[in-house]
Amino acid sequence: MNRISITSTAGKLPTLPKWLRLRYFACILGLGLFIGACVYLKFSPGSLVEGVPNMLKFVRQLFPPDVRALPSLLKPALTTVLMAAVATVMASAVSLPLAVLAAGNTEMPRALRTFSRLTIEVVRVIPDVVFALIFITAVGLGPFPGTLAMAIHSVGMLGKLYREAMEEIDPGPPEAVAAVGATRLQVVRFAVLPAVLPAMVGDTLYRFDINVRSSIVIGFVGAGGIGYKLMVAMRLFKYQELLVILMVTFAI
Repeated sequence: MNRISITSTAGKLPTLPKWLRLRYFACILGLGLFIGACVYLKFSPGSLVEGVPNMLKFVRQLFPPDVRALPSLLKPALTTVLMAAVATVMASAVSLPLAVLAAGNTEMPRALRTFSRLTIEVVRVIPDVVFALIFITAVGLGPFPGTLAMAIHSVGMLGKLYREAMEEIDPGPPEAVAAVGATRLQVVRFAVLPAVLPAMVGDTLYRFDINVRSSIVIGFVGAGGIGYKLMVAMRLFKYQELLVILMVTFAI
């Protein structure tokens, strides 16, 4: 009698729905992968705690800032901003036609669409530092190869953002313009571009911000700008000058 009661009660126990069981399994799997990645990367909070005195010692060596270095940093700072600005303008000019060809709703020929998408993906994958090293071997040190490197790498990012913005617009206006006999380019000119212009402006300004920081990193390989001054100060252990460089970078 008790066996029958227990069995019938067990059969009535609530079970988790399948979607909830999958969610729990995904959370446990993700947590396990995260812990495994931390172990593989040799995360050591203890080492970080032990290194705090060394970090404090380094910070103390930054003060007081050597303001005498400020006049010599104005020209490299201007170079950094101009590099980022020119690279962004060049990239946006190239990215726009590539995005038009790559977008799925502009109805461009399939071969051109495939070529444009492949070009965007390839230049986006290769780091801008690699492009900088390639151009430095061709034209030598200076801001020119750094600007070219940032411009080409920015084409990959801006092209992708422009294309996604075009594909997310309301299909109604382009279809209406095409219905009255407009060509593909006229559809893009009068229906697609006006709809994505605000997003394109925002993406371009965001990329300009990224390029300002990228120009500092590229300067480490000899591509000019304030990044080169930062690299020299670190190698010569001029920490007080390094702090001034960081302050100028923050101001930029």
